[in-house]
Amino acid sequence: MADSEKKPAQRQALLQKIYVKDASLEVPQAPQIFTRPWQPLLDVQVNTQVTGLGEANWQVVLSITVTAKLEADIAFLAEVHQAGVFTLTGFDDQADLAAVLGAYCPNLLFPFAREAVAALVQHGGFPQLLLQPINFDQLYVEHHQRARAEQAGKADGHVAAESRLN
Repeated sequence: MADSEKKPAQRQALLQKIYVKDASLEVPQAPQIFTRPWQPLLDVQVNTQVTGLGEANWQVVLSITVTAKLEADIAFLAEVHQAGVFTLTGFDDQADLAAVLGAYCPNLLFPFAREAVAALVQHGGFPQLLLQPINFDQLYVEHHQRARAEQAGKADGHVAAESRLN
């Protein structure tokens, strides 16, 4: 078969390992916080970090931080860094590779991270915490739209600054 007749490489995203990279729970107001009525305000922060491991291997870390407050007091701060090692092959287009790393991989990690957060919170003496599903595909699209808008803004600002200098 001639080189021009070769089939494109089949795309594969293989999960090699899932692990908790870091986890912590802080309860700064214990034990007094347990004597108060439980109607917390929750703040959930989600981030991802991607690190190349050589060849076709990548580490994706999904970080979830949950802060529960009763009025101005922090009831608890739970943080989990759920990680996975993925082997990705056949992704010749960098945009496709970035989408897999930025959306598909975090989608696979989220159920594990949600369970780890729930276990930490419950072991800390608090009622069950069930994090709602997250649409990482949509978050990925929004992130790239914001990045393009910022780049366009910087480019416009740079051109405007140059024309003022002339």
